[in-house]
Amino acid sequence: MMGKLTTHVLDTARGKPAHGVKIMLYRVSGNSHKKIAETVTNADGRTDAPMLEGKALTAGSYELVFCAGAYLRSSGQAAGEVLFLDEIPIRFGVPDANAHYHVPLLISPFAYSTYRGS
Repeated sequence: MMGKLTTHVLDTARGKPAHGVKIMLYRVSGNSHKKIAETVTNADGRTDAPMLEGKALTAGSYELVFCAGAYLRSSGQAAGEVLFLDEIPIRFGVPDANAHYHVPLLISPFAYSTYRGS
């Protein structure tokens, strides 16, 4: 089995997928962050392809950074120079590079949550 990392973004305030959210993926080692992928969510709030898969996914620490502030502004849910939520980092570990890791983000202008999905 080949491992993969996927994600999606749901707008819980509007009850629909979050289209156009920029997502960056970093490999984390100590205080070092190395950007290894970047994408934007499609109309279904998902990425068109896994963030990582196969041999590119190795055991270790990763961080997804969701540019929620730009999405919230463009959807009319937030305004102003300073937002309560802007970039949302989610750091997680991959102990088994052969498994599927699905890390979704559920957002609203004043809250977010995540979980390990399937």
